[in-house]
This record gives sequence, structure tokens and C-alpha cells, in this order.
Amino acid sequence: MREPELNREAGTLRPVPPFDWARSVAFLDEFAPTRHEQNLTALTLTKAVRVPGQTVAFRLHGGGTVEEPELAYTLFSDEPITPEVKEATTSRIRFFLSLDEDLKPFYAVGRTDRAFAPLIEKLYGYHQVKFLTPFENACWAVLSQRNPLAVARRAKQSLVEAVGNVLQVEGARLWAFPEPAQMIGLSQEELNEVISNERKAESLRAVTAAFAQVDEQWLRTGPYEKVEEWLLSIKGIGPWSAAFVLVRGLGRVESLPGEARLLEAASRAYRQPSLTQAQLEKLAAPYSPWAGYWAHYLRVGA
Repeated sequence: MREPELNREAGTLRPVPPFDWARSVAFLDEFAPTRHEQNLTALTLTKAVRVPGQTVAFRLHGGGTVEEPELAYTLFSDEPITPEVKEATTSRIRFFLSLDEDLKPFYAVGRTDRAFAPLIEKLYGYHQVKFLTPFENACWAVLSQRNPLAVARRAKQSLVEAVGNVLQVEGARLWAFPEPAQMIGLSQEELNEVISNERKAESLRAVTAAFAQVDEQWLRTGPYEKVEEWLLSIKGIGPWSAAFVLVRGLGRVESLPGEARLLEAASRAYRQPSLTQAQLEKLAAPYSPWAGYWAHYLRVGA
């Protein structure tokens, strides 16, 4: 059967240097919550996203150098790619890959830290890769709580397929995670039928209702404590999940996430066995407002 002809739009994105595209691809290749949800090669990423009312696939191809980087993109959709759709998609890509973050101030602090400086050299040019949307991140937090990874991934894929945002791009089927507006009409019973977990279906309903009514720009830029409070008000989102979404879904790196694996990574990097939370916070203090980036580099590289 012949593949449908898709509309295409091409252009170039310019990340803030230093930016090492190979490190972004390597991270995605290992990131368990979204593994196998995109096509990766050494230089390219092809993935689908849902922008308001439309499914768009994008292919990125790295070029230039770490100090003068560029990303060539091609967008694909079975609907017209209007200027508004193009802007929404490229803005989402820039946020997803943290292309506009200037790491130089963070590196300036890190290079004065003898224990941390080797991680800067190891990960030089790596910009944090987030979830494509904070809504996807919040749904994943619900699905993965006290759940084996394989079970959570099957539930997520079942949810994606139930909504049906799929494009076939050059022989590959690419699925986009739903928008809240697409899931708001699903009852708890319907969600339970899809993911086979009544408690998580109830939490997904609560997450969907909350994200359907909130302004994502406020989540990205509003007072940290207020955004955290809003997340914690959602059924199924506890302190760990809220911290997860703040950093990995919203790029809020100004605060230090509390998690056992971070303590383990910092203990290795600083060669201080069994660090306490108080000791961790003391080590992180010089990195404000980059404490979340410091933590992410420790998790990825230590």
C-alpha cells in the first residue's frame, strides 16, 4: 500500500552554544520513559509531537560544531503546515532540547568545583533533554509509580494508540502523546480499560483535568513555589512526581530535586559515601540558580 503524501516544511534551528547534538541523541537513546518512541541515528532524530489540534513529525539533523551548532529540521504532517503550526512545533522542539539555555554561567561555577569539573568536560555541550510536554511527563509519573518499567511503558503505548495520533514517515509509524484536550473526554472506566489499573486511571483523569485548564507558560515561568503547590494539588502527584515534572517537564532547574539516586550520584562524584540530604544541599548551594542542572549532570554523568 502506497504511503500517503505528507506536507513538509524545512528550516534550521540555531542552539545557544556550546551545544553537542551527539550528547542529546545519546541521552535519548538511553532514556527509558521514551525509548523506542522515536527513530535515532548518530546524527538524526525523528519523532512526532502534538501541537494544538494537529499531529506533526519532525526530523532533526545535527550540523556545525559544538561552538557554532545548528540543527536542520524537516516537519511532516497530513494537514497543512501553517506558519502558526511551524512556530508551535519549532518552539516545542527548542524547549524539548533546551536549545535556548546558556550553560556558560553554570560551567563557570562548575569549573571551580574540583570534584564536579570533570563532569563538565565529560558532558560539555549537553543541554538537558526534557519530555516533549509537561503533560506527558506528569502522565508518565503516574504510570510509573510503583510499577515495573515494562508495565508502565506498555500502559503508555496503549494510551497513545487509543487516542491515535500517528503519522507514517518514510515507512516508520510515529506516535505523538495526546494533548489534554484529547483525553478530557475519556471516562475513568475507558482509561481503566486502556491501562488496566483503576487507581492510575483515576489519577490520569485528575492530571488531564488539571493540565487542560492551566497555562503552560505560567508553569514554566511562574513562582516556583506556586507551581510546585499546583502540581501537588493534583491527585496522584506527590513530592517526587512534582519535582520530576518541575525539572524534566518544565525545565525548572532553580531548585534541587530530592531523590535517593541523586544522593548516590553525588556520593560517587564527591567521593563522600552516604551523603545526607543536608550535605547534598550544601554542595549544591554555589550552583543556585542552576542547582537542578548540577543535579542532572550528576545523574547523567557520575
